[in-house]
Amino acid sequence: MLRNLVALMSIIWGGHLAAAQQQEPGAPAKQTAAEQVQSDIETKAITRFIMISIADRQLALVDNGQVVKKFPIAVGKQSTPSPSGDFTIVNRTEDPTYYHKGKVIKPGKSNPLGSRWMGLSQKGYGIHGTNVPSSIGKAASHGCFRMAKKDVEELFKLVHVGDFVIVRNEHDELVAQVFSTEKNDKNDTGTNGAEVQIASADAGQN
Repeated sequence: MLRNLVALMSIIWGGHLAAAQQQEPGAPAKQTAAEQVQSDIETKAITRFIMISIADRQLALVDNGQVVKKFPIAVGKQSTPSPSGDFTIVNRTEDPTYYHKGKVIKPGKSNPLGSRWMGLSQKGYGIHGTNVPSSIGKAASHGCFRMAKKDVEELFKLVHVGDFVIVRNEHDELVAQVFSTEKNDKNDTGTNGAEVQIASADAGQN
């Protein structure tokens, strides 16, 4: 399992390490990407992450190499696209208050964030509920990742502050493996047991 996670995090962090080395062409490499990743894994005990595929409009929770659950989501529309990259969950809020451009909406049926908010390390973006359930499965948000009420409340119970969130805009190898069964069943949002084998934000966007 550790080997699988090392390979996974090599994909995530390898590019950052390579970029840093290119900025200092005369500096000797202190650690290889794999060595750095192994050290980070041992230090942070990384065993779980959320995978979001913008193209598939799907979110999956992966724990110990297993896809625990997959959910349909709404992603950013063309004019306000969702960010892609590698983030962490920095806060969790039940019944959040919505603040945006001077507008304040208290918890309730009219709140665009729904009943749950999980903020990402990119300020203003998060995973949350919605008061427009018909938008799920579409490119319709201001950049955040919307979920149906039942789904976001279930995910909220499973997610912790500090969990990694990997967002991909295109189909790379990781996306293909995590969402491999989606081609067979677009409506499957249950536990499927598929194994992944490959080697502070305020509510502002919705």
